[in-house]
Amino acid sequence: MTQPATRRSIFLDKAQPVTYQAAADLALEVGNAAEAAGVDRRLVELVNLRVSQINGCAYCLDLHHRRALEAGESERRIAVLDAWAETALFSEREQAALQLAESITRLPEPDERRYAEDEARAVLGDAAYSAVAWVAITMNTFNRISITSHHPVR
Repeated sequence: MTQPATRRSIFLDKAQPVTYQAAADLALEVGNAAEAAGVDRRLVELVNLRVSQINGCAYCLDLHHRRALEAGESERRIAVLDAWAETALFSEREQAALQLAESITRLPEPDERRYAEDEARAVLGDAAYSAVAWVAITMNTFNRISITSHHPVR
């Protein structure tokens, strides 16, 4: 059996900068929409972290951990985020957003997905529901860009 050749990563953001800029522009617009819908930066970063935990994106976990702290999130809540449903540390609004983000990321069976969506809409309202959904969708996009590019954590 022959050994595979040493492989060099292709950073998708560098290989297709115009395409990556379009994704970055989307992320900026999603952040603006979240703010307009009353979704604070701390909750946006919790969603970003949770999606990145599920996807196993080290680069995005590192980045959004720092951003969450900058937004005023506590180390304690970040430390237990993977088990958020097992604690009383997250508000009903945060729980609804995290449940929605997990559903969007994992894409469970339709009944489970509809339940998560209905619960999130009831707690968040339509505008914040839509904003959180876009945050989760966009974070999934960036996780896949970084995972596929093998972006290093420095």
